[in-house]
Amino acid sequence: MSQLAGQQLLRKRAIHPLAALRRVRSFGLLAALLALWQYGSTTLLPPATAILLPPPSGIAIGAYQLIVSGELWTHLRASLQREFVAFVYALSAIPLGIAMGWWRRFNEQANPLIEILRPIPPLAWIPVSILWFGIGNAQNHFIIFLGIFFPLLLNTIAGVKDVQPSLVRAARCLGANEFNVLTRVVLKAALPNIITGIRIGLGVGWMALVAAEIVGANSGLGFLINDARTLLRTDYVMVGMLTIGLAGLTIDWIVVRVSNRLVPWSGAMST
Repeated sequence: MSQLAGQQLLRKRAIHPLAALRRVRSFGLLAALLALWQYGSTTLLPPATAILLPPPSGIAIGAYQLIVSGELWTHLRASLQREFVAFVYALSAIPLGIAMGWWRRFNEQANPLIEILRPIPPLAWIPVSILWFGIGNAQNHFIIFLGIFFPLLLNTIAGVKDVQPSLVRAARCLGANEFNVLTRVVLKAALPNIITGIRIGLGVGWMALVAAEIVGANSGLGFLINDARTLLRTDYVMVGMLTIGLAGLTIDWIVVRVSNRLVPWSGAMST
């Protein structure tokens, strides 16, 4: 038995370098594009035009300046705080979605209103939100809330409607009341759809946040990008854009890891 385990360990060690090589090779296209970008910005473009498209080395210098000064962390923290607060508010979509998916009469009354409001993009609410809340966090929270709320609501409704009737009948046969059926059967069965709604909603909310900060905020990554544009610091603009992408990727990665703990039976959460 120990000999077999030793052979398996040797195979894993032999495969490990190949797996590392594949991972490095997957970044080949990205490295080639960065090299082409560096060459084009420093050699092919005239200096006046190169300001509008700084090379990767210039963006790296800009990122270093923003990190050392602490400005990048300040704006990133402000954006993440707004996203988190709006996400907490948007969690109200879960009980509403359960109610709409479970009780047909309630769905008949609420669905027309939801279907009227849902197609309106969050960015269309910016002028009205500024009039209602002014320039500040409340306005940004409202825009992000709209971006997260509707994807989470629709996925919750779909998850509740997809619950197998046999599970509900079994719970009722065992003496479960309506509250227990909703909390112990329906909610758990709909959890994979709810987590999918959270992933989609956080992504939409993150995009809406940047647009809201560009228009009506004095901090955050969107504000950083807009402020750098007025100063013609395209390198800072690129740093802000890359930070937005990396932060969004990290948020989704965290949600996926948490979902793998909450719903390990759902293979859809592994991507």
